[in-house]
Amino acid sequence: MFLTQLKRPALLSMILLSSACSLLPEPPKPVIEIQTVTVEAKITHPNLPRPIDLKEPEWKVVSKANLEEFINMMEAENGGQIVFVAMSIADYELMAYNMQEIKRYINQQKEIIVYYRKLGKKEEE
Repeated sequence: MFLTQLKRPALLSMILLSSACSLLPEPPKPVIEIQTVTVEAKITHPNLPRPIDLKEPEWKVVSKANLEEFINMMEAENGGQIVFVAMSIADYELMAYNMQEIKRYINQQKEIIVYYRKLGKKEEE
């Protein structure tokens, strides 16, 4: 009997504890308002790099007719040693093609840079 009397309060207290705050009304949740704001970013334009300062190499065309003269000239310029770099006509044409590709690429990059600079200046005005 004593156990039966203990079961009821224990059961009642377990129900109350497990339900905890669910019996109390829930406080109203605050309404959160979301606003989209457009913020314009200031575009800073870095200084353009200094122009390229290329040095012009001296090209010499050597054939059988002027080979001896060329070897003597190379010995005089290089302290008695015969040192020179040679290139075939096909390799020279490849080098010229590569230079044209580099020029084309640089010009296209310049156009892109100028476009974005103008775009940034229009936004500032």
